[in-house]
Amino acid sequence: MQKARIGVTGLAVMGRNLARNLARHGHPVAVHNRTSARTKALVEKFGGEGTFLPAETPERFVESLERPRRLVVMVKAGGPTDAVIDEFAPLLEPGDMIVDGGNANFADTRRREAALRDRGIHFVGTGISGGEEGALHGPSIMPGGSAESYEALGPLLEDISAKVDGTPCCVHVGPDGAGHFVKMVHNGIEYADMQLIAESYDLLRHAAGLAPDEIAEVFRTWNTGRLESYLIEITAEVLAHTDVATGRPFVDVVLDQAEQKGTGRWTVQTALDLGVPVGGIAEAVFARSVSGHAALREAARSLPGPSRGAVADSGFADAVEKALYASKIVAYAQGFHEIQAGSAEYGWNIDLGAMATIWRGGCIIRARFLDRIRAAYEADPHTPTLLTDDHFAEAVGDAQDAWREVVATAARLGVPAPGFSTALAYYDSLRADRLPAALTQGQRDFFGAHTYRRTDRDGAFHTLWGGDRTEVSA
Repeated sequence: MQKARIGVTGLAVMGRNLARNLARHGHPVAVHNRTSARTKALVEKFGGEGTFLPAETPERFVESLERPRRLVVMVKAGGPTDAVIDEFAPLLEPGDMIVDGGNANFADTRRREAALRDRGIHFVGTGISGGEEGALHGPSIMPGGSAESYEALGPLLEDISAKVDGTPCCVHVGPDGAGHFVKMVHNGIEYADMQLIAESYDLLRHAAGLAPDEIAEVFRTWNTGRLESYLIEITAEVLAHTDVATGRPFVDVVLDQAEQKGTGRWTVQTALDLGVPVGGIAEAVFARSVSGHAALREAARSLPGPSRGAVADSGFADAVEKALYASKIVAYAQGFHEIQAGSAEYGWNIDLGAMATIWRGGCIIRARFLDRIRAAYEADPHTPTLLTDDHFAEAVGDAQDAWREVVATAARLGVPAPGFSTALAYYDSLRADRLPAALTQGQRDFFGAHTYRRTDRDGAFHTLWGGDRTEVSA
């Protein structure tokens, strides 16, 4: 009986397209789904693209895989993933591997990897970015797990991944949950990137008075320069689209309530646990939350605001471009800082430059300036923040006057720009000689005797606020 090099269970759009991608690259693929009708439909419709080995039962599916077995799970994260693991793990042997290609929480991946490792089975938590088109034509792939599992699995994943300048957008990220951690942060950066683009549109429309089709042309122009990216490209397409039913701009007939699936929220929650400031990502998550509170927004719509008026300055679009680029740098700097902190916390030894390299193609945040991020980490793998890299420091320095003017204009006209504002505040916080945190520490010591440290000598101290206010060593 012919054996498959790899198998995919879970044949919704992502799983089906990933299986097709593997088959198109000449790899015999075993395919399985909980409902066999979906397996049959895949083979009937796409069987000519390569070799598919359909299996109606888990036992038959596992039997059709060559050793070591490579079993890719493409089901909903959480309980459904655990259920599939519980179903297939007893059928596997030591040395086999289960590859979770869903958007799993990295903590779940660490738990699953540890449990299966005790049974001699490799669990490979793998981030896959690029949506359904990426899964079919070449995604960015972020596998974690053991180095041994990557030796057997990596060549297949690299083969089907996106390529940029001949380099696969796939690399072994690190042990246990490292792959899903990096995918989580990738998605958090994606949230921030999308929010900043949305704020740019909002300012161009409600501060500069441009129509959606005019803004589309602005974005097309930006996409020929340093902001060139997939998200800028598709933004222009969305803004240029006219709704067939009404003849109105498409963006005006879409309900202004953005949804989310959780990875952005996880990014912020994990950053809080790690003590890493990711305000730009957090504001993007909260902006989606605000948009979804329709009743709250309706109740507050009558609140007074400033007298609105368009900005007459024809150079405002250029100022917004600079603000967008500077804020984008901040968002990526925060995301990479979180990866750096997570890597240190869990002993993953993640190569930050390699992450920028594999995000250049296939994924949603693919962009020209990722080459600059890669170069920054190649020059100094231990750089504390991208903002101190010479190239990015100069770019933000050149943009800051326009950035400040855009934030001020947004505040003056009452156009919400939390992404731009928070990114600028983060930048100013990092470069400040002194922060008001000194006062915060004084307050904490006053009401809770939490102590403080001094600038002129070592140690922790407490002032006797309720007594004679002398200072004592803590």
